[in-house]
Amino acid sequence: MGIHKVSVIGAGTMGNGIAQTFAQKGFQVTLFDVSPYAISQGLNAIENSLNRLVLKEKITTEAAQSAIDQIQSFDRLEKAVEKADLVIEAATENKVQKQQIFEDLDTFTLPHCILASNTSSIKISSLEQVTQRKGKVIGMHFFNPVPLMQLVEIIRTPDTSENVFQTIYSLAEQLDKVPVKVNDAPGFVANRILMPMINEAVKTLESGVAGVFEIDTVMRLGMAHPMGPLRLADYIGLDVCVAILEVLATELNQSQHKPAALLQDLVQQGCLGQKTGQGFYDYRQDPKHPTVHVLK
Repeated sequence: MGIHKVSVIGAGTMGNGIAQTFAQKGFQVTLFDVSPYAISQGLNAIENSLNRLVLKEKITTEAAQSAIDQIQSFDRLEKAVEKADLVIEAATENKVQKQQIFEDLDTFTLPHCILASNTSSIKISSLEQVTQRKGKVIGMHFFNPVPLMQLVEIIRTPDTSENVFQTIYSLAEQLDKVPVKVNDAPGFVANRILMPMINEAVKTLESGVAGVFEIDTVMRLGMAHPMGPLRLADYIGLDVCVAILEVLATELNQSQHKPAALLQDLVQQGCLGQKTGQGFYDYRQDPKHPTVHVLK
């Protein structure tokens, strides 16, 4: 099964990163979002990312322009996906919204089209079940920033066909990624392990065991993590962390996965991490060297 035309649903951080990655490898890409503003921001992010790669002499100016030329944008879903061989959904981490998208994709795409999700935590089978194309639904969990991070979790359901799995596995290798086969389960591997650790770090902060900087320093220097869990939570987005933890708590029926109260409070205050300028750290003065955010 050949993949030539790829549609990406959602022009946010993950969506535009996925679109850029495919475009750089010569795939024809359509980028969809319901918001024209989000599309504009997504295309700007792609152009800025490519320009940074040019400045670092990772790619040529010609290669950057070629990638940009490979991408078309749409704010009508049926037009964006009508000729796609593969659709990758990268919308909000909300099961109901994703299921509605998959229902629509099942209607608008060609019969041979593979439907994939970049979900961080939601079982792929719950998206597959709202379609009529069992065997052709799979997970492709990329990591941020998509153009630079090598890992892709390839999640297959019990119904995913061997042909579809092998096609997507090989496709990830074509993108110069390292695919890892994962069976369908809430959180898969990465977030099944990572999110409880982040949540426990927040609870450790809440209980006064140590401060933000101290917790992150212990995990960096003592556990050889490149980034402490609180700084990593800021980078991921605290709202995203809460959404994933809520999925884990519900799907696994384990109360210890319920998001820590402080984590939920920060989200309610609009302090979502690096993308809003404040989270556990304050990025407003110097994003590369943030100071600890004085929590209220």
